[in-house]
Amino acid sequence: MGSYRDWFAYIKAYDLAMKVFHVSKRFPAEERYSLTDQLRRSTRSVCANLAEAYKRKTYKNHFQSKLNDADTENAETQVWLDISKDCNYLATLEHREFTSLNDEVGKLIWYMINNPEKFR
Repeated sequence: MGSYRDWFAYIKAYDLAMKVFHVSKRFPAEERYSLTDQLRRSTRSVCANLAEAYKRKTYKNHFQSKLNDADTENAETQVWLDISKDCNYLATLEHREFTSLNDEVGKLIWYMINNPEKFR
């Protein structure tokens, strides 16, 4: 396996991070250092934790630990997405799309956690 960039979970997580970045540009200025920042950070952190997991793949426990960190950040992302929708910063359709992608990332990470030998 070439790189973490080849992992389907990373590809999907990166796609979500970029979509969140672009849509959050229209969030109100007063949210810049709170909701906007938190949402962007959590999506990016999923990607970063997947990259770190890749570098620790020879050590099962470390690998799974970084994947757990990615999963936790992914869960946090959902909270920020929900808040963004309820504050009317995300349209219902955008929220649905992002939630679906976030759920998919979570399932892929969970699969990796439970099948580490396939990624080592």
